[in-house]
Amino acid sequence: MSGRKRGEGSMSGSSRTVADEQPVRRRRIPLVAVIALTLLACVAATVGVVSCAADHVSSDLTDQEMTCCWEDGATPAWMSVQLGIRVPEGASDHRAGYKVGQRYDTGLLSFVLPSEEAETYTGRLIEKDTVMTENSHPKEQGYRPAAAFGHLGLPEPETIVRKLRMTSLCPDDLASPEGTYLQRCIDLFAHEFTPGTTRIYIRSTIEPSVTPPPANQAP
Repeated sequence: MSGRKRGEGSMSGSSRTVADEQPVRRRRIPLVAVIALTLLACVAATVGVVSCAADHVSSDLTDQEMTCCWEDGATPAWMSVQLGIRVPEGASDHRAGYKVGQRYDTGLLSFVLPSEEAETYTGRLIEKDTVMTENSHPKEQGYRPAAAFGHLGLPEPETIVRKLRMTSLCPDDLASPEGTYLQRCIDLFAHEFTPGTTRIYIRSTIEPSVTPPPANQAP
């Protein structure tokens, strides 16, 4: 009476099923996907290396552009004669540069005047009733023209937004008091960089080219 049917206790004490006894299968990433991911990683690494190399080359070219082909004898006095720009006696911080190019050369001249004197000076240089315009479409920072004022330790006037006026002049039929002395076409900029003080920037294409005197004989 007290006995149990054989096998009764073992069946009631076990809760495992056939499904529990099956081994767990792990999903495998397809071989094609592995190859594709590897190729993408290689391409990304290659692009990164090429981009770094391109940035390095671009930086080197910019440095070469900034330092190449400038003539040592191009003093402010010599440049003012070449351009036909009479620098006022009260001007200070005179700077000049002359860069030799493949197609044409470029001359740079810059000086500082009290703002009232600068207004009078530019007014005697441009035609009567002509107004110098503001820089409504400034170039981005890092802008590098063929001959940069950065060589003279100055910002590029085309990138300046506030307190900048600019115009272009050519000697043909220019009858203004100072314009009659002008020898070449110029880009003229006037920047009041501090209240009451204005820097004049002048850039000119020199064609045909001229040869500055040796540095030890420059005026």
